[in-house]
Amino acid sequence: MLRLSKLTDYAVVVLARLALPDGEPPNAVSQTAPAIAAATGIAEPTVAKVLKALAHAGLVEGRRGSGGGYRLSRPLAAMTLPEVIAAIDGPVALTACVDGAAGQCEAETLCPVRGRWDRVNRAVLAALSDITLDELAMLPAPPARRTALPASPAHLPAE
Repeated sequence: MLRLSKLTDYAVVVLARLALPDGEPPNAVSQTAPAIAAATGIAEPTVAKVLKALAHAGLVEGRRGSGGGYRLSRPLAAMTLPEVIAAIDGPVALTACVDGAAGQCEAETLCPVRGRWDRVNRAVLAALSDITLDELAMLPAPPARRTALPASPAHLPAE
């Protein structure tokens, strides 16, 4: 079974939350780990751990001091799922011997499929790369500007 870790799942939730500050446009204000934890229901130590990994990977920016906290380093539409996976769990690799890794498997010298998982891994990575975080977060569209309906033309009879 191919399954993402809970921390990667939490990372997506945290990033989605950072894109939706209360009453503010995205990226306008920083959010603290306790505030994100309260808003998402994820334990505060877990949120802090996720934010630290995301900051190390350059997906979020952290600021200290008064008014400090975390914010997105770029819009969710510019972040892909493999970036988040790599930030939390390391690069996407379906098996220990993907992409020419050596010394990860005790049977590698005898393995009849050695090197053939690379093609599968590339296909999975390509599929995951087509998914941006804004698609996962399903952020609401900005409210449409309401315009007045045009007046009925004078040459048409009124209904």
